Amino acid sequence: MVETSAIVDLSHFNGDVDLVAAKLDGVLGVIHKATQGTNHKDPRYDQNHQRAQQAGLLWGAYHFGTAEDGVAQADHFLAVVNPGPKDLVVLDFERDATPPSMTLDQAKAFVTRVHDRIGRWPGLYSGDYVTELLGADHDPVLSRCWLWLARYGSVVAVPPTWQSWTLWQYTDGNHGPDPLPVSGIGRCDRDKFNGDMAALQSFWTELHRTRYA
Repeated sequence: MVETSAIVDLSHFNGDVDLVAAKLDGVLGVIHKATQGTNHKDPRYDQNHQRAQQAGLLWGAYHFGTAEDGVAQADHFLAVVNPGPKDLVVLDFERDATPPSMTLDQAKAFVTRVHDRIGRWPGLYSGDYVTELLGADHDPVLSRCWLWLARYGSVVAVPPTWQSWTLWQYTDGNHGPDPLPVSGIGRCDRDKFNGDMAALQSFWTELHRTRYA
């Protein structure tokens, strides 16, 4: 299996980043936190979006889901991001550090709303949380989303709802296998794509990505 380690995911916690230096270090794409809940926007989203465009990097945006109305969260996310056909969109579905966390029903409402609004299913970022909630069950709604798996280490365990992973967050910059630091950014979340660079470019720029789910 060919895996391409050329993607980073960022938020304001990464501070001031140099995305030109990151590209020279082999980064091809950035997925940036855009929103959280129904009213929060990441303060570095616009700045880093502009920097990524200037560096010629592929761009994506994610929403951190909370225990609020899923449709309202999706509308807030899309209003901030206004995604073009070549921008990835993702729901970050994980256990919140300050409970309660987003529920399965709220997550399904979110991804369905995104699909209804822009005509394609977002990616779903998750790991142990979605595995615990779904168990051995197959979810017919979430299965339409391509899977961005969060699991630090060298072994991938895919929840039964998906046949395979599309992106794999293999490190947070401290835990997980090499490579870890990125020039211009430092230690950060890094991600592999399930395929070679040509497949990555094709996946990122396709309007419909259901075959990767």
